Amino acid sequence: MRYITPRKRAEGKGAAHAGTEHHWSMMVSAAGLAFLVPVWLYVFGKALGQPREVVLETFSHPFPAILTALVLVVGMRHFAMGATTMIEDYVRGTARKMLIIFVISLSWVIAATGLFALARMAL
Repeated sequence: MRYITPRKRAEGKGAAHAGTEHHWSMMVSAAGLAFLVPVWLYVFGKALGQPREVVLETFSHPFPAILTALVLVVGMRHFAMGATTMIEDYVRGTARKMLIIFVISLSWVIAATGLFALARMAL
């Protein structure tokens, strides 16, 4: 039997020893996305439906290109962490490991593809 005070138990960060950091990481990325996405939607909305030359010219400027890259990277990281949490909560066994690998790989592929397309437009 362990004789640990309630305070000592609370300072252990839970059974996985990473819950607090994960929660704060999700909160920070959500707050960042709350500011980035509306600005990005405005920039993207202005370019939507324009001829190819106008779109290329829009995303060749530093602000739209950097903003788009930030939305891709932060958004996919947020997606991967949230989907991993959901999978950990509802799936067990080998399927859990396979789904976590799939979700993280999917988010990296989407981010890499988007960054490649952005680099092709910006350069």
